[in-house]
Amino acid sequence: MMRRFGDRATFAVEVGRVGSHLLRVVDLWAAGKRLTTEDNWAFLPFFIRVMRSSAAQVRRRDVKPCPFPGRAPEEIFRLLHADETEFREQFWFMRWGETVDNVSMYGYLDDDLVIVFEFWRDDHPFPEDLSKVFVARIPPEEFVATVEEAAHLLDAELANVDPRR
Repeated sequence: MMRRFGDRATFAVEVGRVGSHLLRVVDLWAAGKRLTTEDNWAFLPFFIRVMRSSAAQVRRRDVKPCPFPGRAPEEIFRLLHADETEFREQFWFMRWGETVDNVSMYGYLDDDLVIVFEFWRDDHPFPEDLSKVFVARIPPEEFVATVEEAAHLLDAELANVDPRR
């Protein structure tokens, strides 16, 4: 049974079946698109840590403001993606391992948390999505709550299986 946190139209985490005590199916959604099209098996010790790190980053508002004010999010994505300096690295967002390594993703604050992303693999299961930039806008508090609730569930289940934690 899948348990959803958040809203697929903006940002959601869906926790699914158990693979082993350390692996779990986790699907991530942003802007109505499933980000985990290539690999939705999360290695829980790593995944929980990076989820919580991103939630803490957003809670502290330790996310850079819009790098190019007045420009459309799609254009901002293209400008960041074309930049080959360390500047763009300041905007890398949700670097959550293999589950999202098929997506180029940046985040910034513009009142809401803005997540801009593009699928890049030629074998993406939805070819019509290739070369398109998708934009998710979510209040920072909502992103934090969604991620923390999902991480809490994953952590509780992991602790029940691995009492050494």
